[in-house]
Amino acid sequence: MVYESMIAESLSIQGHNGEWVSAYSARPLGAGPFPGVVLIHHLPGWGEFYREMTRKFAHHGYAAISHNLYHRVGEGSADDVAAKARAEGGVADDQVIGDTEGAVQWLKNQPYCNGKVGVIGSCSGGRQTFLYACNTQSIDAAVELWGGRVVQAADDRPAKQPVPPIDMTKNLSCPLLGIFGNEDRAPTPEQVDQHEAELKKHGKDYEFHRYDGAGHGFFYYHRPMYRVEQAQDGWEKIFAFFGKHLAG
Repeated sequence: MVYESMIAESLSIQGHNGEWVSAYSARPLGAGPFPGVVLIHHLPGWGEFYREMTRKFAHHGYAAISHNLYHRVGEGSADDVAAKARAEGGVADDQVIGDTEGAVQWLKNQPYCNGKVGVIGSCSGGRQTFLYACNTQSIDAAVELWGGRVVQAADDRPAKQPVPPIDMTKNLSCPLLGIFGNEDRAPTPEQVDQHEAELKKHGKDYEFHRYDGAGHGFFYYHRPMYRVEQAQDGWEKIFAFFGKHLAG
């Protein structure tokens, strides 16, 4: 029997403008070196699902961290804080980039990290993953899970998210994996087509996987939208992708 152990803990990191934000990390015990993964939480908030996802990566041999994009909104339950964040118009894109850069650099500075880091996010976090990968040169791979509003309508230009990430595609700095449900409405299959066409246009290294019988958030086992077969296949794709680009 092989001994297994991990350490998981809450901590603070320096994010956008050097401000301290809360985060949650997990990694296997031992010297490593381990590849790194930064998790960008979804619109419903920095809650239990992302804690579990962070530990899942540690179980698979990664040093992982999930930072709290809503830290400045206030304390409370994930649902309450997320509702307040939505009422405030969400989080500004430049702040997301700054906080995520802080999480990436925190990982790279750990003695047990192998120096390679990927970013993954779902829903709004999928959009923000792509946004981050198009605005920095800091990471080696990105995984976008059903990123809503990568494609933004002409009348969808809020002050905090003024530029659609699709318009930044030419600056994508690393390989991209995208996972989508064909019954999703945000993004719709047509928006995913647009997203893919732009990646092809700029000759980017990417792979998209689309699942029939699945809509938005089909990894979320705690919700009716969960689709077990599609989710399991999606996870296999994620670990193969990160294994190729980060674990070497």
